[in-house]
Amino acid sequence: MQCITSNQNFQVPPMLYGTAWKKERTANLVAQALENGFRGIDTACQPKHYEEALVGEGCAHFYAKGGKREELFLQTKFTPTEGQDPQRVPYNPQASLEEQILTSCNISKHNLQTDYLDSFLLHSPLFPYSNLLKAWKVFESLLEKGDVRHIGISNCYDLQLLQKLYTDARIKPWCVQNRFYADVHYDTTLRAWLKDKGMIYQSFWTLSANPHILHSLILQEIAQTYGKSTAQIFYRYVMHQGIIPLNGTTSAQHMKEDLSILEFTLTPLEIARIDALLV
Repeated sequence: MQCITSNQNFQVPPMLYGTAWKKERTANLVAQALENGFRGIDTACQPKHYEEALVGEGCAHFYAKGGKREELFLQTKFTPTEGQDPQRVPYNPQASLEEQILTSCNISKHNLQTDYLDSFLLHSPLFPYSNLLKAWKVFESLLEKGDVRHIGISNCYDLQLLQKLYTDARIKPWCVQNRFYADVHYDTTLRAWLKDKGMIYQSFWTLSANPHILHSLILQEIAQTYGKSTAQIFYRYVMHQGIIPLNGTTSAQHMKEDLSILEFTLTPLEIARIDALLV
């Protein structure tokens, strides 16, 4: 599988398997995704939406069949208390922010049956800004200790906030993971700034937030040209933009089809036609 090189010169799979809302099916679906060729997995230490321990079970099936830990890119997140189910917070919500993050990281490593995390994301910015910077310093310490290898942030749509964090951080974020949808104008300005800094943009809800694009005549025409689905064409389009999309399909056939999109490239004219839909 072709990989993308980050601003910190490491290789990342071009598409990640997303594990949100998979519930009791998580382990089987992760195992199936790995069997069908996925090598990057996205999850979170957030029982409200993720079954992180079952992600670890799915990875264990991969190892049992001869797969190696170093073949995988495991990404998880620290979710602040505001994003947790009050009845299922995985850490002590009364503890200091530092202890919350450290505990969350350790739980994730245990859940994922690994000694290190390839990527550890802050699930959303913290306010006031002093708390965001405090959290980021803990992330930096985890990286320096070897618990995590790369750090980033999710659900950050405020470019000025991101620029301030980038300026103040000793270790810069390697990525931003955001919802890819029209309400934020597809983060066009933010993505341009990330590209200038060599940072990677990850997209989630890439398909589910954009039915109007998938159903457009333009995508249908391009899909017919290549003998592909409109979903495959749109995934290929975002990859042409340097975006790493999350893919949450529960279909083994779609897993194979979506990973096969690296076998073709869209023309500049086709890319421009799709560009025009993102307004």
